[in-house]
Amino acid sequence: MVKYTISLFSRYNKYIKKYIESSLSRKEGRMLELKEICFSRDNKKILKNINLNIDDNKMIVITGPNGSGKSTLAKIIMGIEKPDSGKIIFNQKDITNFSITERAKIGIGFAFQQPVKFKGLTVKDLIEISSGNSIKVCDACEILSDVGLCAQEYLNREVNGELSGGELKRIEIAMLAAKQSRLTIFDEPEAGIDLWSFNNLISVFENMHDNLKGSIMIISHQERILNIADDIILISDGVVQKHGKKEEILPYLFSKDNLCYKNKCIQSS
Repeated sequence: MVKYTISLFSRYNKYIKKYIESSLSRKEGRMLELKEICFSRDNKKILKNINLNIDDNKMIVITGPNGSGKSTLAKIIMGIEKPDSGKIIFNQKDITNFSITERAKIGIGFAFQQPVKFKGLTVKDLIEISSGNSIKVCDACEILSDVGLCAQEYLNREVNGELSGGELKRIEIAMLAAKQSRLTIFDEPEAGIDLWSFNNLISVFENMHDNLKGSIMIISHQERILNIADDIILISDGVVQKHGKKEEILPYLFSKDNLCYKNKCIQSS
């Protein structure tokens, strides 16, 4: 009887522990958990036992030297790459083996360094595809206006090679805004755009952060993007070196003893 009671207590103790951990996770607003993520390519370790907890409604910037694994980590979260080992938990659900499409359906969006061109489709077509519904012209106009584009000029325009890098970037952001993802990932959004477009891009991100119900994750070297972050994650040599509030991490990033400072991986615009 004593042995049975001890066994029963031990079994229920495990359930209680899991319930408490789950409750704490929900209470803290934790949206994404990466557990012991490892990834290799051509016998080279790119990511080494990455452990991260990302809360909801945050602007997160991931930074670090070139080749440190930042973009690879973003692609693993989206499902473009598969980790060698580890788990990805999104809203308390294990999505490690989910496809890109399945992840998009549950609320993860991704913007590439170089936006994709869609020959034969208009800007309005893409916004409707992203939102999953037919969209009123006035609503499409509002979305385009939020990213600094004149709806009258762009709404029925084909998304092809005639558009500049800055225009394509804004259209891609408009698509993601229409999708209303719980987690939106941008991989070096400053790549391939001019200074004027970059200045407007900062305002677009700030507007998205204020209006979207979810988190934004940006891979970037740019100091101005780091300055609009809530949290900053520093990755170097495939390992998370630092993770914390902007006010804690920025002084470290610009200290003369820091690797990022010596390698000039943080860029001023």
